Amino acid sequence: MERIPVTPEGYEAIRKELEKLKRVERPENIRAIEEARSHGDLSENAEYAAAKDRQSFIEGRIGELEYKLGHLQVIDPVNLPKDRVVFGSRVLLGNLETGEDVKYQLVGPDESDVGNGRISVVSPLGKAMLGRKPGDELTIEVPGGKRSYEVIEIL
Repeated sequence: MERIPVTPEGYEAIRKELEKLKRVERPENIRAIEEARSHGDLSENAEYAAAKDRQSFIEGRIGELEYKLGHLQVIDPVNLPKDRVVFGSRVLLGNLETGEDVKYQLVGPDESDVGNGRISVVSPLGKAMLGRKPGDELTIEVPGGKRSYEVIEIL
């Protein structure tokens, strides 16, 4: 069985989304379907069609989240080693071309948010960082060419 790594925050976000879908959005959508049905002819009822489409989306998303919750492996970054980069590590990288420093945390695919410094362990940079130590250099291929970084510090 495939395990999906996730931080405690990522687990909680998935759990909350699932709960909201089940307790709020699904019941609201059922009421919208009932309301649209009361308007008569369903073949030309746009409200009914939209509510049924929404129902399909909600049920699909619930199934997806339930699958994920069953396969998640929660990894707490608090107990991680600081001598090498692993899932959950917060890393200070130096861009060797520009001299610019960037901070990233390695997270699961569902948690990645580059704008907030959270990159997926399955991304090219995430994969290249795994196992590296402070002082190690890494080079990745990106659409614009190659980028080289140095692992400055594991925070």
